[in-house]
Amino acid sequence: MAAAVARHPGLTLRPHMKTAKSIAVADLAAPNKGPITVSTVAEAAYFAGGGFRDQIYAVCVTPAKLDRIAALNAQGADVKVITDDVDVAAVIAAHPGPLRALVEVDCGEGRGGVAPDSNLLTEIAGRLGARCAGVMTHAGHSYAERSIAGVEHVAETEHRGAVLAAERLRAAGTKVEIVSLGSSPTALYGKDMSGITDVRAGVYMFGDLFQAQIGTHAMEDIAVTVLTAVTGRKPDRNAILVDAGAIALSKDRSTEKAPKDYGFGLMLDLDGKPSYGNAIVARTHQEHGEVHGETPLPFDRLPIGALVRIAPNHTCLTVAQYDRYHVVDGGRDVIAVWDRVNGW
Repeated sequence: MAAAVARHPGLTLRPHMKTAKSIAVADLAAPNKGPITVSTVAEAAYFAGGGFRDQIYAVCVTPAKLDRIAALNAQGADVKVITDDVDVAAVIAAHPGPLRALVEVDCGEGRGGVAPDSNLLTEIAGRLGARCAGVMTHAGHSYAERSIAGVEHVAETEHRGAVLAAERLRAAGTKVEIVSLGSSPTALYGKDMSGITDVRAGVYMFGDLFQAQIGTHAMEDIAVTVLTAVTGRKPDRNAILVDAGAIALSKDRSTEKAPKDYGFGLMLDLDGKPSYGNAIVARTHQEHGEVHGETPLPFDRLPIGALVRIAPNHTCLTVAQYDRYHVVDGGRDVIAVWDRVNGW
């Protein structure tokens, strides 16, 4: 990802830490305490405490959170908030503490943000006044694409929307310091980043079965798996049960509409290799996962208590169930334990 961003002169990678939520991972993704993106106030405080000063809190802020964010900034952080609401912009402008904000622009995702050519854009920036730090957008709809050409098209639409919004604000007399965009696919495959200051991407750090299918990374580059044990063997239906269920795995069926549906995850061997073929977690209960094999499972190698690993369907929601990472590097020995922050 760093190499992809470095193709564009003057562009900064601002890794989104909403997946990893870990200072140890941030130190790898944003060396020298570089700029990052966060998705909760708890993350903002955690990373500020770890020396990551320059942050964008990339969820539209509510007035009730402004005191906490302003307090972090008063202690030396520089956490920028975002909004797409005129009334909230007025509250930000009137707040007595140190706050800056970006106007969120909708470049086609249809979630948050205002259209880059709308009157609301300039009205919100006008309400923010000197506290307007720029604009940001997110092409979340890039995940619906199934080809690099499709991602490139979304990336260019995202690029044009962000630049248009920035140009309109500058024409209206607003200082625009930051023009921020990004998702992992568009950050990797966007061809033109002129006029953009930083790119936000995050899931690329860990990867998952969905991202592997849309070209973010190779299947063997999935960096996070869930360690689990065999708790039941059902040869009559070519299935095994494991003690990783809906709580331990993602409840998001993100690969359901992908070329290959991996259910709730893919079972790997203890070394993270696909030794069992397409052994897919087809069903989950609270603490049970049911793995079905597309080819006959080697039950002689899967006794009760045998350890296996599950590659995640959606890594962000999977790792959210845990408070730490056990790190291995080419072997089975745990060489480090990395903490992470949860909550809001």
